[in-house]
Amino acid sequence: MHRISEKNAQYRGAQNRLSLYDMIIPENWNKRLIIFSHGYKGYKDWGAWNLMEDYFVQRGFGFLKYNVSHNGGTVENGIDFPDLEAFSKNCYSNELSDMEIIISLAQEKVQDAEHIFLLGHSRAGGMVLLQSQHSSISKIAALAPISDIGSRFPSGEVLENWKSKEIRFETNGRTKQEMPLEYSQYEDFLKNQNRLNIEYFSKNAQVPICVIHGEDDPAVKVEEGEAIANWVGVELIRIPNEQHTFGAKQPWTEKQLPLGLEKVCEHLLAFFQH
Repeated sequence: MHRISEKNAQYRGAQNRLSLYDMIIPENWNKRLIIFSHGYKGYKDWGAWNLMEDYFVQRGFGFLKYNVSHNGGTVENGIDFPDLEAFSKNCYSNELSDMEIIISLAQEKVQDAEHIFLLGHSRAGGMVLLQSQHSSISKIAALAPISDIGSRFPSGEVLENWKSKEIRFETNGRTKQEMPLEYSQYEDFLKNQNRLNIEYFSKNAQVPICVIHGEDDPAVKVEEGEAIANWVGVELIRIPNEQHTFGAKQPWTEKQLPLGLEKVCEHLLAFFQH
């Protein structure tokens, strides 16, 4: 039995767009709530994230995971990307707004929470670090995090073409969709560079931070995790022989966590328990 069990509940995120979240608070709740944010071209039910949720709920933690409002999912279908127009308008500022809305929602739902922890993977590993001065957050953990947002954008001729055409496309390797990106995403970054400066918020963090990275990550190099750990002043937790998703893939049909992600969860448990 769970004290709270919500699956595919709706919240109103950035630009007033509806999206989905899941929240479980177990009966034996330890008054600690983990809020998990997925990476780029991801969603809350991707791969083994549900098993990661189970891992912590079974150990007394509350767990909330959500879809960012403009990831391309809809409230009718939160898996994969049926709404490419929404995806085209996504930007880092939207994801920051979503996270702040979700933190407020969590505080309203579970007013007796003693600690709220943020957990982010990949792109969201960088985004959670931008909340390092949020007065309601007790700890932050970043999995395979990006260390810099500006370098995610193209430069030179590709950037100029994007500006002139106002849109460009990226192929999703798994779904084979041509994912549209409006130039307004880059304009938003230019306008909000200070608020989106991961290095600044890492160096000026006001909460304990844990950084975990797979040593063989081809998508976000381990050097990015090393840079963040260095800025924060902690030891990077390196997971040998693991790549970007620590052994998970979509779909994940096993009943247990992949070994790499289980190791990650063990490190997170030690961090969140103390």
